[in-house]
Amino acid sequence: MGRIISSQAQKAMEEADIPVNITNDLERKIADAFLIFDHHGSKVVDVREIGTILRFLGCVPTENEINEIISATEFEDSNGTVHLAKFLPHVHQLLLERKMEPAAPERLLKAFQILDPDGKGFIPRDFLAKLMMEEGEPFSQDELDEMMAIAVDAQTSKIPYELYINQLMVE
Repeated sequence: MGRIISSQAQKAMEEADIPVNITNDLERKIADAFLIFDHHGSKVVDVREIGTILRFLGCVPTENEINEIISATEFEDSNGTVHLAKFLPHVHQLLLERKMEPAAPERLLKAFQILDPDGKGFIPRDFLAKLMMEEGEPFSQDELDEMMAIAVDAQTSKIPYELYINQLMVE
């Protein structure tokens, strides 16, 4: 008696058969990060995981950059999934071009110093929280809470930014 396989299961089996050639350490690192989020062993992840994978690789992408990567790597008929075979070469090239790298400590220090015109060495929590939620690419509340948990001195409710930058560099 023949087994009937759903079209979704058939598609997953076909996608798993797409060859992925890994030729260097950077490609191995990208593939390893990707496969952590491949919950079915099919070399496929949900598009909602792409930002997390990039951050796991040490990248600091904007939402726009994440969306561009999804657009470039998502299969047209994939129902919101990305296959490693398309993700790997695209992200490999971006990393070689040094895209989405975190800011250098010196650049972060200059940015904080601009926000601290009196040179006190700290900025108020509420001031930075307002900026992070309303300016540029706004943080979500979860992102802000995560940042503030590390940045804010619990005794003063201020952000001693040189200490915060040092904490970021250690992580």
